Amino acid sequence: MTGRNINFKHRVAVVGAGMTLFRSRMLETPQELAWLAAKQALDEAGLTLKDIDCVVIGSAPDAFDGVHMKGEYLAEGAGGIHKPTVRVFVGGATGVFVPIAAWWHVASGLCKRVLAVAEEKMSHAAKPHTQYVFRYIWDPIVEKPLNPNLIWIFAMEMHRYMHKCNVKKEDIALVSVKNKRNACGHPSAQLCMPNITVDDVLKSEVLVWPVQLYDISPTTDGAAALVLASEEEARRITDTPVWVKGIGWTLDTTHWTNRDLAYPEYVRRAAEMAYRMAGIDNPRKQIDVAEPYDPFDYKELHHMEGLGLAKKCEAPILTREGVTQRDGDLPINPSGGLLGVGNPIAAAGLMKVAEIFWQVRGEAGARQVKKPVYTGLAQAWGDLMQAGTVIVMGI
Repeated sequence: MTGRNINFKHRVAVVGAGMTLFRSRMLETPQELAWLAAKQALDEAGLTLKDIDCVVIGSAPDAFDGVHMKGEYLAEGAGGIHKPTVRVFVGGATGVFVPIAAWWHVASGLCKRVLAVAEEKMSHAAKPHTQYVFRYIWDPIVEKPLNPNLIWIFAMEMHRYMHKCNVKKEDIALVSVKNKRNACGHPSAQLCMPNITVDDVLKSEVLVWPVQLYDISPTTDGAAALVLASEEEARRITDTPVWVKGIGWTLDTTHWTNRDLAYPEYVRRAAEMAYRMAGIDNPRKQIDVAEPYDPFDYKELHHMEGLGLAKKCEAPILTREGVTQRDGDLPINPSGGLLGVGNPIAAAGLMKVAEIFWQVRGEAGARQVKKPVYTGLAQAWGDLMQAGTVIVMGI
C-alpha cells in the first residue's frame, strides 16, 4: 500500500482507547496506572491480552517514576510479558510517538494487534517540585552554569512570541480560560474551572514573567492506552474503526539558543510529513478538530501556527474570535487539553490521540464538537523545544 510519501503493507486503525483519572497524586503504582488504562482500551475493543501480538510503551524521564529502565518496569502493567515489547520516549512528544510506533508495528506486517500504553507518575519527583528532575537535561558547559529550569526557558519563548507577533497577555489567557472550562466536560480532568476568567489568569502568581500560574498545566499522574489493528483485524473487531491517515515526527537541534523561538519549526516539519501521507494540502479546511500540545497556554497558539491551522501570528486572532471554541469553525482542544485535563508528560499526548479517536466516532460525550468530524489531528512536543510528533486520523 502506498501513502503520499511512504510505502507500507497494511492500513492501520485504532479500535479502542482508555485512560485513567488524571490527578496530582494518584495512589496507584506506575504499573497499576498502566494496566488501568490498558484494560479500558482492551474492553472498548472487546479484546483481552491474549489477543494482543505486540506492546508499545511510552514514558518520559525515568526520574519521574524513580525507576531506571522504566520500559522493562512497566512491561507487566502494560501487558508486555512474553510478547514483543518496546519502549519509546522523546520527552513530552512521547504520547503521540507511542501510536506512531504502534502504527509501524502493524503497517509493516510484524503484528496484527498492538496495545499502546503511555504512563507518567510525576508525583514521585515532586519533592519539592517536579522541575528538579530537569536539572540534569542541560549542556554541562554552556547551559548548566546558568542554573536554568524549563519554566524560564519557556518564558523566553513565550516572550519572544509575544514580541514578534505583538500578542497581548489577555489574548494568550483566553486559551487557558477556554481549556480549563472545556475540561469540565471530561470525566478524567484534573483542573475543571468553570468560572475562570481572563482576569483570574492575569492576577495569578507570576512564576517567571510572562508565565503565570494559570498559564501552565499542572503536574499530573496518569496513563492512557490505545489498541491498533490491521485493516483485516479492525473490520472484524468493530464497525467503526478510526484510520491512521498520516504520521510525522522530527527533531530539531538541542541548541535552543540557535533557533527563532517565535515559530515551532519542529512542528511544521512533522506536520508536513503527516499531511503528505494523509493527502492533506489545506489543513485549515481539511482538519475538523485538533488537539495540539498545550502545556502552556501560548503553546496552543504556537503549535496551531506550526501545524498550519493558522497563519503565523494569526492564532491569537482566531482564538479571540471564537473560532477555536467547541462550537467554533475549528475546535482546538475540546477535551480541555493539558491545561485542564492534566499533564502526565508521556500520557498527555496519548490522551490527545484518544480524544481524536472518540471525536471521530462521535463518542466524546460532553466534549463532542458541534460540527461533523471526519478528520482529526493530535500533536505533541518535547525535550528542549525540539521534538515534534503528529498523527492524523479519520474515517
